Amino acid sequence: MRKLHIDNSFTNALPKDPIEENYTRQVEHVAFSKALPLKFAKSSFIHISKLAKELGFTEEDLQSEEFLQLFTGQQPYPNTESYAMAYAGHQFGNWAGQLGDGRAINLFETLQDGNRWAFQLKGAGPTPYSRSGDGLAVLRSSIREHLCSEAMHHLGIPSTRSLSLSLSGEEVLRDVMYDGHPAHEKGAIVCRVAPSFIRFGNFELAAAQGENELLKELADYTIATFFTDIKTSGAEAYLQFFQEVTDRTLEMIMHWQRVGFVHGVMNTDNMSILGLTIDYGPYGWLEPYDHGWTPNTTDRQHKRYRYGAQPEIGLWNLLQLANALFPLIEDAPALQRILDSYKTNYQVQYLDTMMNKIGIYYTHKDDRDLMQALEENLHLHETDMTIFYRELSKIDSKTAVKDAFKVISASFYTNTDVEEKHKNTWLQWLEAYIERLVFDMEQTDDDHSAFAKARIEKMNKTNPKYVLRNYISQLVIDAADQGDYELLGEVYEMLQNPYDEQPEFEKWYALRPEWARSKVGCSMLSCSS
Repeated sequence: MRKLHIDNSFTNALPKDPIEENYTRQVEHVAFSKALPLKFAKSSFIHISKLAKELGFTEEDLQSEEFLQLFTGQQPYPNTESYAMAYAGHQFGNWAGQLGDGRAINLFETLQDGNRWAFQLKGAGPTPYSRSGDGLAVLRSSIREHLCSEAMHHLGIPSTRSLSLSLSGEEVLRDVMYDGHPAHEKGAIVCRVAPSFIRFGNFELAAAQGENELLKELADYTIATFFTDIKTSGAEAYLQFFQEVTDRTLEMIMHWQRVGFVHGVMNTDNMSILGLTIDYGPYGWLEPYDHGWTPNTTDRQHKRYRYGAQPEIGLWNLLQLANALFPLIEDAPALQRILDSYKTNYQVQYLDTMMNKIGIYYTHKDDRDLMQALEENLHLHETDMTIFYRELSKIDSKTAVKDAFKVISASFYTNTDVEEKHKNTWLQWLEAYIERLVFDMEQTDDDHSAFAKARIEKMNKTNPKYVLRNYISQLVIDAADQGDYELLGEVYEMLQNPYDEQPEFEKWYALRPEWARSKVGCSMLSCSS
């Protein structure tokens, strides 16, 4: 295997736990602890993503025993030492104290074509932060993480990546729904890759422990390594840093809202300081459009992390980060102004996103009313979000209203019910929408046919045709449990180009099947992994 350009900036810059032994404990004054992956004699790859090529690995590398040993944790890379990060967090709105990498072991960082990449194994064994857990992961959750990491990247959403998915060769005991019925499942390991896995919680831990020097070291390292445009120092640098994190966090969440992605567990320890989507647990995509939906059964009662609340939760999490950074800044009004900018920018970005989704170029005084009416209509009955917005691009300024209704009917789960109760409401909205398209056409100096074509392209680059619906993931999991990985490869290929028509994958552009409505793994998910 080729030689890697190792550059372990995190461990070189920050203090290490002096205790070498691997046992559960509280740590102080440190950013990370030594952690070694378990040895699995029968580990094997199931799937290696195309990210490998981006990282400079050749086909020969991928076939080598060294590659297998390295990215299943069986052998360390020469002169490197694996570790687990220390961090804390707020979970479901409550302070949880020290958490840390309980299921993730960081291998090393590399530099490749000017880009920094950190490699991390999820499910490779316990760490000093595993608490009561075993540090392992099952095939079910690992498939979901592997596929979704790559799906999000190709949707244009900032995300951690997945290099490989492997079987550990051993079984893991898990209680999927936390209902007292544990069962053995196949163990698996995901090799996650990102510029950094630093979270809001890294800063929260240092602040909570009153470790202002460690807090400063962590902030200085993060700015110098990942926010290189910041040229000032002191409190001003930390304010600029917080502004940038705020902007990146909002950008990420607006992408989630655009495609209907629901993270499921937006705890502060699951928030990347780089604005990356991280920790793919009980996530899901909206099928019937519903602001109140969450796929996480743990959150079913209070629905804190429901789809419609994600922007608000992002702001709440940023407030916790602001509190953590305060000792470095000591300027509450300045921090509040940045938090207020999130609210203002959200309103602007929401309108921009919606205009892109429904294919509008020019602003009009009635735009917000049009959007609000659409939101209300989408909640009247079960309407598939992905299919609705994709089909909407087939309507133009010349479409008759009754024909437009037929077009969007492809996204309805209960056509008969809609015909009887809600058809007139939809016809009213479609009439207003088509009038709005006529207004746009009247504003442009471009050739009308070219303008109409550009509008369709704009919509289809905003509204994906293919997303990783939970039932699709479950079909992949069911096949993989039987040792069949063909469907895994097929779905992975489909998710490479989610905005393209891809007629060979047309069967996946469909309403969620009825059998998946209440099936575990399709509509109900837990944090069990």
